[in-house]
Amino acid sequence: MRVVDLDIKPGVQTDMGEGDAWPGIRDQIVVADILVLATPIWMGQPSSVAKRVLERMDAFLSETDDKGRMPSAGKVALVAIVGNEDGAHHCHAACFQALNDVGFTIPANGGVYWVGQAMGDVNYVDLPGTPKAVVDMLKMAASNAAHLAGALKAQNYPGVEEE
Repeated sequence: MRVVDLDIKPGVQTDMGEGDAWPGIRDQIVVADILVLATPIWMGQPSSVAKRVLERMDAFLSETDDKGRMPSAGKVALVAIVGNEDGAHHCHAACFQALNDVGFTIPANGGVYWVGQAMGDVNYVDLPGTPKAVVDMLKMAASNAAHLAGALKAQNYPGVEEE
């Protein structure tokens, strides 16, 4: 889904009130086995929209089950980055840390990206085709994510018993 087209209110609660599109998005995230967070690079950073999504998942910290697991426990997350400037690894690091903080598991090769020439005018959508290296990277990320999601679905993290 293109969350940029939706009204996601700022905040760190599950529902920030009238007109907030986040509760419906949250419901879809919770039932999914794999989340792909895709963002452009703006000034070397993930977009403000991607940061808003991460900000809203902060609510997961207080939504634990009786074993201390957040709604994202046993869920896998990938991060896809596109842009015309350097910084893909920095963006991955920022997104991965936030996703891990709220309970997602990141698979091997879970970060995919394409970056064009810095300050260039060729955008990913304007390419005549997807470069082979990107296709190969996407296939590996998808394969690893599906494998890990299957393993976690078969046997989720145990959590901890309350004392």
